[in-house]
Amino acid sequence: MQTERLGEQLQKLKFQFYSGVPCSCLKHLINYVINECEYVAAANEGDAVAIASGAFIGGQKSVVLMQNSGLTNAVSPLVSLNRPFRIPLLGFVSLRGEPGKRDEPQHELIGHITTRLLELMQVKWQYLSGDTDEALQQLSEAGNWIDRNQPFFFVVRDGTFAQVALQKKELATRCNQFKAVKVQEDQKPSRYEALTVIHAMKDGNTVQLATTGITGRELYEIEDSPGNLYMVGSMGCVSSLGLGLSLVQRNNNKDIVVIDGDGSLLMRMGSLATNGTYSPNNMLHILLDNNAHDSTGGQSTVSHNVQFVELAASCGYVKSIYVHNLAELKTAMEEWKRTKGLTFLHMKISKGHKEGIGRPQIKPHEIKERLQLFLGNDLP
Repeated sequence: MQTERLGEQLQKLKFQFYSGVPCSCLKHLINYVINECEYVAAANEGDAVAIASGAFIGGQKSVVLMQNSGLTNAVSPLVSLNRPFRIPLLGFVSLRGEPGKRDEPQHELIGHITTRLLELMQVKWQYLSGDTDEALQQLSEAGNWIDRNQPFFFVVRDGTFAQVALQKKELATRCNQFKAVKVQEDQKPSRYEALTVIHAMKDGNTVQLATTGITGRELYEIEDSPGNLYMVGSMGCVSSLGLGLSLVQRNNNKDIVVIDGDGSLLMRMGSLATNGTYSPNNMLHILLDNNAHDSTGGQSTVSHNVQFVELAASCGYVKSIYVHNLAELKTAMEEWKRTKGLTFLHMKISKGHKEGIGRPQIKPHEIKERLQLFLGNDLP
């Protein structure tokens, strides 16, 4: 098909934000997107889904692009982020290992189960036609599903897209400008105490994204707010969601505060490199680290063996700061609000959580819709 015509139609339908991981079957569409639109190169396909989901919440219709082997990496956010929050994405997934065609051995099984996997996740899908006019009509049908808050994926056979040359475009090289490492003993407050300080810094332009589990539940108990989002699944995806949201809100005077946990960050550490490279000025990434999976019984993580401040600095965060106590946390947040720049704060907290902690009494999709309205976005 004529790849440029498809891309132009996507833009007419307001799909202007893209994230993904390349596949040879999709390379010409990806080249077009890199040339003409906003494209975030994700570390993995699950992160791409979370990045695009954040952009959608922020007001941009979004597209994910991936190989079908990577679809398995995207299962977690598709079923536990997009489904409960009703975040619709348009997807293009390649069909490597297509039955009856010769391919590499690692693609054999996924080629047989790609469409069944989409159906199991209750994702609407079609094979993308190789005829340009038919494909444009399919895009209109897909747009109708998106407008109903349902994701829609196109399965793409090899050879579908006509050639598009990739224009030379270098990603910015990011360098850490300030790093502060541990120099004294940790206070190790409770998570609830740390969240209380974080929440007290909120103003009318602040969005707070809390990672899944106890973090979201405790933030909800401190104070529910239209600017809050409490993750209920998709562990490890909160900073990628924050990246997509921050990028599309960077000119709208909104501060995006991402509250992460050690188990979550360890699960998808590649997100740090992506965050550092795209470096939204309005994103603050706070890691509350208790060296435990607190929500599932307190089993230890391996965070004690990771130098997160060094890691974030090496990934290009503008500032990467070790926070020893609650007073330093407050000071660091005040400084960030004055100076901005992608910033990482690492604070050790104690194990355990507030007794009798409840759960949000508002449905995930209602939280998303409320946040969209807080951001000034129209709902479908």
